[in-house]
Amino acid sequence: MSRILLIEDHERLARLVCKGLVAAGIAVDVVDRVDAAWATIRQTPYQALVIDRGLPDGDGLALLRRMRGAGMGMPCLVLTARDALRDRVEGLDAGADDYLPKPFAMDEMVARVRALLRRPVEVRPLDPSHGDLTLRPAAGIMCCGDESARLAPAEMQIMLLLLRKHEEVVRRGALESVGWGFGEAVTPGALDVALHRIRRKLLAIGSRQRIINVRGLGYALREAE
Repeated sequence: MSRILLIEDHERLARLVCKGLVAAGIAVDVVDRVDAAWATIRQTPYQALVIDRGLPDGDGLALLRRMRGAGMGMPCLVLTARDALRDRVEGLDAGADDYLPKPFAMDEMVARVRALLRRPVEVRPLDPSHGDLTLRPAAGIMCCGDESARLAPAEMQIMLLLLRKHEEVVRRGALESVGWGFGEAVTPGALDVALHRIRRKLLAIGSRQRIINVRGLGYALREAE
């Protein structure tokens, strides 16, 4: 039997969703907070996630961004009371595979979860690389040829997201989410300090990869010309 994780803080809605999914032969675990969801998915290999956006300790998209930044590729359906085009685009850009506004018909929600379960989970390399740069998260280092530099945990998460999105612009909020997680206060200059340190380390190991600031949009990892 397939098993999914539902992240939903509305108790009655969570019961109804569970009932509909279990009737369709899909086992469901439920948590009601972002931090609890992060702890749970690090321990259990779920086949899919159903994530509500409005949670007591933050936006469900923060969880989704951190998952994608950490290389977790399980399919995700985002539930939300927001139905504006901008909100749907934001969810998909954060890594959602599907988006379902509330209120919804239970049959449609079950059908969408079934469709997610038919998708193969994306397999990502443990030590991702791009150009002359390789990240080794288990060792906490980034390498260029024979040279390496140690990265702090937040720096590693930031680099993982930038490298996997190489040349794409990543918004500042997404980098803060993957770097410091949920419920942890991020000082206004924390990201700037981390990026400064990473840039110095890239130069120290001789990499041609550069973190550039795309004014008004975010940051991108690109090769020096």
